[in-house]
Amino acid sequence: MEAILVSACLRGVPCRFDGQHKASSGIEDAVAGREVVSFCPEVAGGLATPRQPAELVGGDGHDVLDGTARVVEDTGRDVTAEFMDGARRALVAARRGGCTEALLMPRSPSCGRGAVYDGSFAGELVPGDGVTAALLERNGIAVRPAPGV
Repeated sequence: MEAILVSACLRGVPCRFDGQHKASSGIEDAVAGREVVSFCPEVAGGLATPRQPAELVGGDGHDVLDGTARVVEDTGRDVTAEFMDGARRALVAARRGGCTEALLMPRSPSCGRGAVYDGSFAGELVPGDGVTAALLERNGIAVRPAPGV
């Protein structure tokens, strides 16, 4: 059976920054017939639930991996280290589970694929990927945003 890494919040785990989840029947349909490895990189990186909102500042997740951007909470606290640690742990979980694909939470500074919030905390999106999405992609795991979220 083919395995897929899925953002834990999409599987009903209340691990989002606001203490909520984003489970839906569309997600379950998207992973039907596959072995699912549920994972929250932010919690795995040591962040609490609930937690302050965080956004990418100075670029996207690829830039964070390259050391030219950061992840910052709306309070100004830098949480780049926690996001990097969580991304590395997600990669380990994906490899351990034999995942070749990941279905991740859209717009997230960890899991976003194709569009992320711009760092202004004003709800504006810019093209880019989250830290975990970027690391998975760089390591050959196909990343796609969850449908309908």
